[in-house]
Amino acid sequence: MKLLKFFQFAYLVIAVLFIYKGISEWSNDRNSAYISFFFATLAVFMFFFRQHFRKKFEDRNKP
Repeated sequence: MKLLKFFQFAYLVIAVLFIYKGISEWSNDRNSAYISFFFATLAVFMFFFRQHFRKKFEDRNKP
């Protein structure tokens, strides 16, 4: 279960990296920056999606 929690927070780290990449590429190549922002948004969505289902899985296993 701790491994699932680790991967959940890994999505936030990936989102921060994509945001940084998007900001750094903004002045050079806007299309690449938009793609990076899209992937950052997707990573944040996946964080909340995994969090929701992890909590649902934990509640199911409670006696």
